[in-house]
Amino acid sequence: MQRCSWAGTEEIYLQYHDTEWGVPKYDSRVLWEKLVLDGFQAGLSWITILKKRDNFRTAFRGFDPNIIAHWGEAEVSTLLENPGIIRHRGKIEATITNAKAWQRIEEAGGFDRFLWDYVGGAPIQNRFKAQADVPTSSALSEQIAKDLKKAGFKFCGPTIVYAFMEAMGLLNNHLVTCPRHADVAKLTRAL
Repeated sequence: MQRCSWAGTEEIYLQYHDTEWGVPKYDSRVLWEKLVLDGFQAGLSWITILKKRDNFRTAFRGFDPNIIAHWGEAEVSTLLENPGIIRHRGKIEATITNAKAWQRIEEAGGFDRFLWDYVGGAPIQNRFKAQADVPTSSALSEQIAKDLKKAGFKFCGPTIVYAFMEAMGLLNNHLVTCPRHADVAKLTRAL
């Protein structure tokens, strides 16, 4: 048995693969944070974001959408000068927009439920044998991306949403040759 090949050899990536990736997350704020970080990843590699994740958490006040929803140009300007994060105006402004969209969904029944309802509340258990078999998007990620955009979200296309679904455990996309596949398959709970 060997890890998923994308995990590579860097310790930070191995740790992420072995302890976080694919583990079902049911906390609305945690889900929102990852969706935002995946938006910042657009055009970059995940390891770039992973190495800056603590800086992002500090700069974005713990990714509290209730704080970020009230931000304006002053906060955007400050973030654009922060070398510890990805300084992209569009992505920073999208984070504020996404915080407002998160608040609306959270109030209407919960961001966690909004997402987990797409998979019936339990992770989809895929059984891919090779990394080349794993798609980068699906009909489901296209639908979720469309619904998120309709709700006001930005930087959440089908590929970003698919990667988000894998990371947050809505899909178990650990390869069947990876010891984490069986471990992650056991992790689920009812909402």
